[in-house]
This record gives sequence, structure tokens and C-alpha cells, in this order.
Amino acid sequence: MVSDPDSLFELLEANRQRRLPPVARWNPPRSGPSGMRIAADGTWFYRGSAIRRPEMVRLFSTVLRRDDDRYVLVTPVECLSIEVDDAPFVAVDVESRGSGAEQRLAFLTNVGDVVEANAEHPIAVRGEGLRVRPYVVVRDHLDALIARAAYYRLAELGCLGPSGLIGVWSAGTFFALEHAA
Repeated sequence: MVSDPDSLFELLEANRQRRLPPVARWNPPRSGPSGMRIAADGTWFYRGSAIRRPEMVRLFSTVLRRDDDRYVLVTPVECLSIEVDDAPFVAVDVESRGSGAEQRLAFLTNVGDVVEANAEHPIAVRGEGLRVRPYVVVRDHLDALIARAAYYRLAELGCLGPSGLIGVWSAGTFFALEHAA
């Protein structure tokens, strides 16, 4: 996990006080393409060039919304489509606190969001064969792909669950890390 055992959980508490723009309520009159793309590794691009300023990426991430199977950047006056290769975020770190069914897992994303895996923010594996990948819901139907290093930390915490599958507990909920055979 991370070197300071309280760091992600402290950030989680601070994040709960943070207010994001109410993008779900905005229905602006203008729409079109943004020229932006989020690569599978979490890199944001504008017209083919990587956006190098983390502050800009963070700002854009706060106005990101998912409408059915398309992603958009929303302001009160514009709704611009954005291409997303896999998931809009990447969970780059995970920290655990407690054990068994009482365990809690906090994830840090590449854009600075911190989320606790629970019934509202589930962990799920999707895909088939060699393309099975783990995700955690960050907010409003926006997922984070769990990066390989973070997934390996989850695997170390894995146990046999009530369903007979290997997975992890967080906030009293069991999340399978494999598909049923």
C-alpha cells in the first residue's frame, strides 16, 4: 500500500467535502465534438497532443459526464463529445484498512479522485478471456480501470467469498475478482 497508512483515507474524507459541478443537471443548447480523447492508460489528448498539465486534466475531469454509451464534457453553455478508449479514469493506488468483511478499500485515481469501494462504488471485472479487466465506479457512471500494480495489491487481499469466487471485501460488500465459471 502507500507509505502513510492514513493518507488515502484522509484524502477520502477531504474529497467528501469537495463539491463538483452539477453536470447531471446541465442541458446546454450547444453541442459538438471537443477534439479530445482519453487513452486507455488515462492520458488525455487534445487534437492528438497529450495534455501535460495535471491541473487542466483535473479541471476537465470535473465536467465529464456519461450519457448512455457516450462521454461528454458539459458546461452550462456547451456539451462536447469526448472519445474514451476504455474508462475515463485509472485507479493508480489502493489502500486497505481492517480485515475480512470489515475491511475498507480506498482507491486514488490518476486525476486525484479518492473513492471507497462499497455498494455505491462497486468493483467489477469485465471482459472475456485475456481481456478481463477490473474497474471501480468513481462517480455518476464513470469508471476507473484498476491499474495493474493496484490490482496486484487487491489480489494479495483476496479471499474466498460467499459466492465461492475469489475477491475482496470492502465496506461490508464482497466484490469478486474473477468471473463465475
